[in-house]
Amino acid sequence: MRGIDSLVVEIESLEQFDRYVSKHPGTLAGCRIQAVDLRERGWELRSSDVEDTAFLGCGLTETVTADLRQRGALVFEPAPNLPFDPYRVGLYSPEELYEGIEAKPYDQTPDALAYQWSRRPKAREDVLALALRGLHDDSIEDALDEWVAGKRIVGVMGGHELERGTDGYTQAALLGRSVARAGFTVATGGGPGAMEAANLGAYLAPYPDEALTQSLAMLGGVPTFAPD
Repeated sequence: MRGIDSLVVEIESLEQFDRYVSKHPGTLAGCRIQAVDLRERGWELRSSDVEDTAFLGCGLTETVTADLRQRGALVFEPAPNLPFDPYRVGLYSPEELYEGIEAKPYDQTPDALAYQWSRRPKAREDVLALALRGLHDDSIEDALDEWVAGKRIVGVMGGHELERGTDGYTQAALLGRSVARAGFTVATGGGPGAMEAANLGAYLAPYPDEALTQSLAMLGGVPTFAPD
């Protein structure tokens, strides 16, 4: 839970909601409650002041939703027809993005479906789609700000066309490993080439040097990346 200013508070879990209600009985005024299942908190919601309160993608019963709106709260309902949750409060994990890839093609994973949706003309023109995408991106940016707090970051950007098996790729991987072993967090744009190499080196930093040497040799047999 993070206060934006003296009047606005973000609540991103049921535990935070219960803690806030216990400390501020009778009021949720100014709160931004995001992606919290509140279907078992009907009494607390009905008995609280909800002036300038927003519920974003929360689990609510129909009667409570109607009551909140009648008393002036903003309620943004879940969007089940999108390939992503616009109200999520945390960063994605690789397991989430590539869920099911063992049994189905990449283009059916959440990562690919979200990208395909973003490229459709309707997604770029529909005002509702634009609003939901904006909420999602802002939530991810907020989660990223929280995640990097206290970390020392080294960014590696560009070099998309640097092929595996080349000296440049090896040097980028060695750089990533050295930086990670020095206690820094390696951040990249997630693309292929030098960014992939830096991520590889950082990932293998805890392992013996031979692990990176063997990985580079294996990857050298597939010089470029293409989704399949």
